[in-house]
Amino acid sequence: MSSPFQLGALPTLSRSTADRQEALRTDPDRLLARWSDARVVLLDDDGRTPVREGDSALASRKAVTFGDAPPEDACFLGEWEGVDYWSLGGAPAGPPTPVQMRGSWGFTEEAPGYDGEVWVELRGFGDLLDDTSAGLYTTALALRHWHRRAGFCAKCGGRTGRVQFGWATKCESCGREEYPRTDPAVICLVHDEVGVNGEHVLLARQPIWPKDRYSVLAGFVEAGESLEGCVQREIREEVGVEVREPRYLGSQPWPFPRSIMLGFTARADRSAPLRLADGEIEEALWVSRAEVRAAFENSQVRTGNAVPTPIGGGAANMILPGNSSIARVMLRAWADTTS
Repeated sequence: MSSPFQLGALPTLSRSTADRQEALRTDPDRLLARWSDARVVLLDDDGRTPVREGDSALASRKAVTFGDAPPEDACFLGEWEGVDYWSLGGAPAGPPTPVQMRGSWGFTEEAPGYDGEVWVELRGFGDLLDDTSAGLYTTALALRHWHRRAGFCAKCGGRTGRVQFGWATKCESCGREEYPRTDPAVICLVHDEVGVNGEHVLLARQPIWPKDRYSVLAGFVEAGESLEGCVQREIREEVGVEVREPRYLGSQPWPFPRSIMLGFTARADRSAPLRLADGEIEEALWVSRAEVRAAFENSQVRTGNAVPTPIGGGAANMILPGNSSIARVMLRAWADTTS
């Protein structure tokens, strides 16, 4: 008898090796003493960061390049192998030139390059980074997005300033401290009720997505709502299906701008009619395990920069979620098991 499927790999943006060293955020003497040996991760105005062409590690800079002490807007990311890592805003030193790279969706995409480096964005290229780089970049981008929205106090409206080396703000008027916020969202792989893991999975496409791009269903957790309750509500609202037995699989930070994706699976009756949420879901359909497997095979052909050839037709030629998304890990795990 089959066992309930589990994630077969760590989601791309959940990979991390750096120690966040929370206690050091209130120990300026320790951080200042190690600034001369620290490294800085740069983020441009679009949230991109440089990597050397053909490399999987971030092209970080020497901290002393930016002064004898951390600039006011520097954020401490953590420590790895005896080196402190920080993040700062930055950009190429000159006009960039387009560089063609394979993105997380398996298609060749264009990124700005300068002096042997390519400035990549996390959603499209996070899977190409090593574990340490993926973790540092994800943290840096999450903090950046939060600070862009944390300039004023939520209590009195006064201006705020950064404290704890980027991990908090303090109101200049009332003294209230605020910490980075994360919005929880559930993402659920719904399968049918055949056996333990089902034989079909429910996939959907948003109106803004390109033709043939599909994924599992997701939505934000509301105030006063449990994660399981959110799974049931979101699936009902988006496709009109009642699900049962929601089961937790794993999680992944998703700093676009400040979410964490909480992966679930649940069961549903495949014969129930689908009622699509107007303006949210363009199309939804049940797809067999064989078709999902074929779609994965087709995406590997696409990743190799060859023109994909039809494999079985129909749903087998759909574009699955990109490699940076937990949705792909969930679908891969489900496809690799049996009902």
